[in-house]
Amino acid sequence: MASPCGTSSGSSLVRNSASEEELQVVMDQRKRKRMISNRESARRSRMRKQKHLDDLRAQAAQLSKENHQIGTNINITTQHYLGIQAENSVLRAQVGELSHRLESLNEIISYLNANNRVFESGVAYSGPIEPVDEFLNSNPFSLGFSNQAIMASSEIFQC
Repeated sequence: MASPCGTSSGSSLVRNSASEEELQVVMDQRKRKRMISNRESARRSRMRKQKHLDDLRAQAAQLSKENHQIGTNINITTQHYLGIQAENSVLRAQVGELSHRLESLNEIISYLNANNRVFESGVAYSGPIEPVDEFLNSNPFSLGFSNQAIMASSEIFQC
C-alpha cells in the first residue's frame, strides 16, 4: 500500500508543478499584456502631450500676430491723433485771431456809432451799425476766412 501512496503523492507533485508552470505562463502572459498596455498608454500620453504642445505653439503664434496687428493699429491711431491735435491747435489759434479781429471791428463800430458818422465809399451814412456778434454764434469752420491782416484807413478816425 505504500507504493500507491507514494505514487499518488508523486503524481500530485507532478500535477502541482504542472499547474505551477501553467500558472507561471498565465502570469507571464498577463505581465506581457500589462506591459504592452502600459507602453500603448504611454505612447498615447506622449501623443496627447505633443498635440497639446503643438496647439499651444499655434496659439502663441496667433496671439503674437494679433499683438503685432494691435501695435500697428495703435501706432496708426496715435499718428492720426497727433495730426488732428496739431490741426486743432491751428484752428484754435485761428479762432483766437478771428475773435480778436472781431473785437477790434466791433470797437471801431462802437466808436463810429458814438460819433454817428461812417464813411462808406465816400458817402456819409448816419445810422447805427450793429456789432457783428453772429460770428460767435455761427460755425467757424464754414466761414472760410483767409489769414489776412485787417487794414484800417486813418480817415476813419478823423472827425
